[in-house]
Amino acid sequence: MTHFAASPGPPRRVLVVEDDPTVAEVVTGYLTRAGYATDHAADGFAALDRAADFRPHLVVLDLMLPGIDGLEVCRRLRRAEAGPAVPVVMLTARGEEADRILGLELGADDYITKPFSPRELVLRIGSVLRRAESAPPSAAPAAVLRAGDLSADPGGRRADRSGHELALTSREFDLLVFLMRNPGRVFSREELLHRVWGWEFGDLSTVTVHVRRLREKIEDDPAAPRLVTTVWGAGYRFDPVTDGPAAGNPAADGSRP
Repeated sequence: MTHFAASPGPPRRVLVVEDDPTVAEVVTGYLTRAGYATDHAADGFAALDRAADFRPHLVVLDLMLPGIDGLEVCRRLRRAEAGPAVPVVMLTARGEEADRILGLELGADDYITKPFSPRELVLRIGSVLRRAESAPPSAAPAAVLRAGDLSADPGGRRADRSGHELALTSREFDLLVFLMRNPGRVFSREELLHRVWGWEFGDLSTVTVHVRRLREKIEDDPAAPRLVTTVWGAGYRFDPVTDGPAAGNPAADGSRP
């Protein structure tokens, strides 16, 4: 049997929010065997209570829940968080594309569709946590990235604009750092999905949604972005120098770059 080990050190806490007892038992069982400390909530209200007490490092969140649904749970978790947002991996049914997109817009870091492989879910959780907790080696700390009044500290996983800290999810932060490290280069959504998410394939709308959310937090006018611009038919580009209007980019986003 293949084992999927959690990161070294104290066990990472994962809250599983799932109303199907069989699914919950399977998921928590796989996570426990992989070295995670797990807790379980069977409805939306219980999820909020357990999140406050358990203080998870990551939440596995089903969208279809009794009480309040997963989207509302995600909204309330985001409102309650004063520091860095806890990563959220959403579980969705195949026919819930609109809800999945909305979940990404609310700040979910990843999603997986039902029916799913518990082993794949454990791998995706590990990937999200590694990105959320990644730091450069102490012998070679990563330099703070700057572009005008925007800065990103890869080691501290902190981004600021005009001296005010930005409330970015872990994926939004990873996307910002990647783009700032590669100014002037155009990356397709497929490339970003591979380079930032680590996925060989997946729904490209994941990238579209995260670019839109990032623009809302770093642009003066997200409807006319000047930092993260769209190169139509090619992809996205980070333009640190913004002396003029973003050429060829009349809209913030679309179904295609």
